Amino acid sequence: MTDHDRTSEDSAGDGAPDTSTARRFDIRRIIGGLFVLYGAALIVAGIVDGDVAAEQAAGIDLNLWTGLAMLLFGVGFLIWMRLNPVKPPRPATDDDDRPAH
Repeated sequence: MTDHDRTSEDSAGDGAPDTSTARRFDIRRIIGGLFVLYGAALIVAGIVDGDVAAEQAAGIDLNLWTGLAMLLFGVGFLIWMRLNPVKPPRPATDDDDRPAH
């Protein structure tokens, strides 16, 4: 399948903007994914660190708690993206050029 075929299938041949492209580059997906990734890494670091890191931070395992917060924040962004997807801009028509009465 060529790029031209894929584009024509995505837009269904009606001249409408490609919604999959608009969704693919949604900034909420990038931010949410990075927070989930870094949050998971911090959770693993918090579990592996042991008691030495907690003793340095007044008995609080900062990596674990920060990782959990980042994970929840990232999941929140991804849920927001799912519940409120990006709508591509409406295509311009000839009626848009006429002055309002």
